[in-house]
Amino acid sequence: MEEKKLDVKSIIGFVLIFGILVFMFFQNQPTPEELEAQKAEQEKIEAMAVQAEEETEKAPINEVETINLSDSTAVANYKSTIGAFGFTQATDGTTKLENEVLYLEIANKGGQIVEAKMKDYVTHDSIPVYLVKDGNANFGLTFSTSDNRVLNTADLYFEPSMTTSGDNKVLSMKAKVASNQFLEYRYEIKPDEYLVDFTVRSQGLNGVINSSKPITLEWDMKGIRHDKSVRYENRYTRLTYNHDDGSISKLSESSETDEESEVDVKWLSYRQHFFSSILATDDHFETAELSSKNLVEEESKDILFTKEYSTRAPLQLQGGEISQNMHWYYGPTDVKVLDNYKELGLADSIPFGWGIFGWINRYIFTPFYTFLSSFLPYGIAIIIMTILVRLALSPVTYKSYLSQAKMKVLKPEISEINEKYKDNAMKKQQETMKVYNKAGVSPMSGCVPALLQLPIFYSLFMFFPTSFALRQKPFLWAEDLSSYDTIFELPFTIPFYGDHVSLFPILASVAIFFYMQMTTGQSMQMQQQPGMPNMKFIMYLSPVMMLFFFNNYASGLSLYYFISNLITIFIMLAIKNYILDEDKIHAQIQENKKKPKKENKFQRKMREMMEQAEEQKKSGRR
Repeated sequence: MEEKKLDVKSIIGFVLIFGILVFMFFQNQPTPEELEAQKAEQEKIEAMAVQAEEETEKAPINEVETINLSDSTAVANYKSTIGAFGFTQATDGTTKLENEVLYLEIANKGGQIVEAKMKDYVTHDSIPVYLVKDGNANFGLTFSTSDNRVLNTADLYFEPSMTTSGDNKVLSMKAKVASNQFLEYRYEIKPDEYLVDFTVRSQGLNGVINSSKPITLEWDMKGIRHDKSVRYENRYTRLTYNHDDGSISKLSESSETDEESEVDVKWLSYRQHFFSSILATDDHFETAELSSKNLVEEESKDILFTKEYSTRAPLQLQGGEISQNMHWYYGPTDVKVLDNYKELGLADSIPFGWGIFGWINRYIFTPFYTFLSSFLPYGIAIIIMTILVRLALSPVTYKSYLSQAKMKVLKPEISEINEKYKDNAMKKQQETMKVYNKAGVSPMSGCVPALLQLPIFYSLFMFFPTSFALRQKPFLWAEDLSSYDTIFELPFTIPFYGDHVSLFPILASVAIFFYMQMTTGQSMQMQQQPGMPNMKFIMYLSPVMMLFFFNNYASGLSLYYFISNLITIFIMLAIKNYILDEDKIHAQIQENKKKPKKENKFQRKMREMMEQAEEQKKSGRR
């Protein structure tokens, strides 16, 4: 039987990848000067927050209880509590504001959106997709009045007035102090758009609002569940925001509670996986206190909400009046839609991935898949894209297999060296490097393909779970390529696996098993070397980990890995049987050995270091 060898290039590749990521982490650490500047800025923000809190505590908010509007005494008490704003007639009810794609209801009490529904989308169980419903969201301004009251607009009644501006519908909600003195929320909705222009302004209130006290915008929301797997949906549900002149940051998707204080905030996105509620401002918020609380601890069909978001941002008066131009976005987290608002940069709220990975995802895979799916069924488009990606990477696969073949040819010499110097690790390494150098073979060359494929691997890992184009698109037995497929419901829940069996992860696990058997199975008959990973254990563990990990992931992602591994297996078989000739490789190596090989600086330095270490070791023995 042909002698086998231990292939560790994959392990070395992953170690190198980890090392590079660690190096990049330390390289990107802020300098001491930057840390000092950040600390000073953070102290400034915290001081402003403490000041605002102390000023608010001096005059407690006049909380307004729900009143019975048919009870004249209750109405009189309400007007006494809110002071000058009692001029507004207190009437219950909502006003509908809608276009072809978006339906909103704005309540008289609070003047805020109490229902936001998208007309073209439904949840996994065919219920309309709501982002705001049944009190899951609250928006308001907290401010002080000249007679020392602290009010919140969520407790005030507004008078609605609907008009049009061309094809746009305009809703004005006014909380009045007098007929020509008021606080106004102005909503303007355009045809076929998810973006609603939103203006908060006051008129004639410079003597009513206490300008020496803070005016705070408050926006709270609990994300409504839409997907089959609440844990999977929650993984891509995050508070994302634009701040510090264009920086994009996110609060944690998994921590129980995450809080941040930021400056120069342009927009805030309460993302709920495939749908987002976004508040953008033309003038930026000078500071903002942000928080996100995780509401999902385990997989359950009874959980209704995923995360609880909160924002507190002070508003600046202009000439004693409020004037803030903003925008509400209630719609899909879809790059095709969000790119319509380039001036606001809302597409940056989509989790394409970090750095170069996100760039590849956004500008290569997303448009490429959009093109394919425009004329192909969505599942077929995934298969075609996978085939083309693997073919594009086939030269990398060829280089990897060529490196394996060269190492295989050198295996008898390496084994002889290992046996000869089995008790001298330093000498064994020196002689091994000499053989590689004479033969013109680099043991690290097999790691380069792994590094080259890393950006592709990670980009596609982020693409499939977040691609809106895959949402609720069926293929074969999968009802939704953006969610897991189910071929069997379990009567119990298996930890880390779930309460169902998905077929695509099983197929992907089988494919990766045979792929690893081709690349690492050659080591099965070898005696395990000390300090080296047990390749047999890894070969069996990896498919099992994939099976568990991807059982609750997007079926489109499992489909990609299944097809990708199949294609890689076929490419490697073709390279082995029809392209590479081991006899020719052996002959070429022998020719390389005959040629004088000039050491480069790195090789010479490594040789000298090992020789010095060997000399020191001998001296120590004496």
